[in-house]
Amino acid sequence: MVSVTIFIEGGATGPDSKYLQLRCREGFHKLISKLSLDRSPSLKVCGSRGNAFRMFQVGHKKSQASQFVALLIDSEDPISDVEKTWEHLTARDSWESPQDATNEQVLLMTTCMESWIATDRQALQSHYGASLQESALPSQHAMESRDRHSVQSALAHATRNCKNRYEKGKRSFEILSELSPERLIPHLQSFARVVRILLSKSGPQASANDDSKL
Repeated sequence: MVSVTIFIEGGATGPDSKYLQLRCREGFHKLISKLSLDRSPSLKVCGSRGNAFRMFQVGHKKSQASQFVALLIDSEDPISDVEKTWEHLTARDSWESPQDATNEQVLLMTTCMESWIATDRQALQSHYGASLQESALPSQHAMESRDRHSVQSALAHATRNCKNRYEKGKRSFEILSELSPERLIPHLQSFARVVRILLSKSGPQASANDDSKL
């Protein structure tokens, strides 16, 4: 088992940046804690997507063999092969893979964090109650192939009659913390990949593999 550090897109910038980064870290921590990892990852909230990449580059360069450094960002667009993450980022963003970096080190929210949120209908129903217009949400089928703007707009529309209408920031991170990995995995291939990779580094199976080398 290795120590895991994840550089995360989120938290925004501006006068509320520290508060939003705290809420972002809290939201991802609560979601990841549901994976029952043997060791909790260190979460670094970075603000913009580009800044997350830059901080990942520094973290990767400084990392040692006992450390796994990962980048968790929106894919922004659908990805043709969820395992070829650097190929996607190079084609879309002209980001080159740092020396010795692997595809495993890129964890994509495909196409955005809202794809995760829109998929977990039970969490949305619990959070918003009877005012949620679930019929306005996109089908869970092929969610990761949907345009990110359409998913974000659908969430706003589905919650337009709710007192706590969906919006990016504090509200989105509150819902993120309420999501269930078990409800997301069947519908989201990229999310299932994130879970698989984290479990391989810090989960019970990783611990068993380490013990077998003693």
